[in-house]
Amino acid sequence: MTAPNTQRRARAIAMTDDERDAYLGTARVCRVATNGTNGPHATPLWFHWDGTALWLTSLVKSQRWTDLEKDPRIAAVVDGGDDYSELHGVELRGRVEPVGEIPRTGEPNPELDAVEQAMADKYSGGRKVIDGRHGWLRLVPEKITSWDFRKLPDSRRDRG
Repeated sequence: MTAPNTQRRARAIAMTDDERDAYLGTARVCRVATNGTNGPHATPLWFHWDGTALWLTSLVKSQRWTDLEKDPRIAAVVDGGDDYSELHGVELRGRVEPVGEIPRTGEPNPELDAVEQAMADKYSGGRKVIDGRHGWLRLVPEKITSWDFRKLPDSRRDRG
């Protein structure tokens, strides 16, 4: 596995790896953009970040899944903050690959055990939900960009 491309711009406000991992561990929704035949298609999804990969589940009978079968490149953004001085987030870009059976019906898969439990803990009180309609996608980012405007000097944060 190769390391993601290093962020070259806005490094002064970039999150450290630990800050990024902590943020992605608690944030609840990402926005995923795919390349559709009629242009970009962006949708919100739940996710799990394991420190090296972003794990997503998607309905296999969705526009998103259709787009990704044709072109596996995606961008996923997780962001937060309301005021300018609070804005922070992470963008992950790369190619997704399906993992496990499609759709997921619960066949034993050691690669998915920890991921499914982490998603269950995060979103459904520890109860795994395997409904036979979703499939797993793994994004090992080729590029990660992050920002945290809370790191700006006070004079630059006082914008409205």
